[in-house]
Amino acid sequence: MNAERTHGASVEQLYRELTEAESAATDEDATGSAAVVDGVTGQLFPEESFQFDEELVKHSLEELLLVLVELREADTHGKGLMDDLSTLFDARLSPGTVYPRLHDLEEEELLEMHELVRTKEYRIDDADAAHEQVETAMRQHLALGFVFYSALQDL
Repeated sequence: MNAERTHGASVEQLYRELTEAESAATDEDATGSAAVVDGVTGQLFPEESFQFDEELVKHSLEELLLVLVELREADTHGKGLMDDLSTLFDARLSPGTVYPRLHDLEEEELLEMHELVRTKEYRIDDADAAHEQVETAMRQHLALGFVFYSALQDL
């Protein structure tokens, strides 16, 4: 099976583009989570509207929370993160789904929580471990995506 077609991309090309986009995003302080999500979906699906599947978002919730906390400049509290999940990924997840994951990430020392008067804000505590967890999830999703892509010709 050939993973690269006339309008397809190889795993290496996609990985290179994603890491180059990550470098560009870190070079531009104004780039936020919306710009990252819109940029990626716009590059992958330039001629169509793309909508994330809520169950897949829920399955990758811990990694998405780490990414959202890192990309947010302020308001990294649970409500703000839930708003991002809703706005960016069209995932209407309950507090009973999101908050336990935030607490798990805090217990794993990936997130650091700061108690404010009426809320808690989160920051990345162990950047290396967070990076490793997100990169592992990314590789898994990319590999599955390309398995699906390659198998499409046989379906």
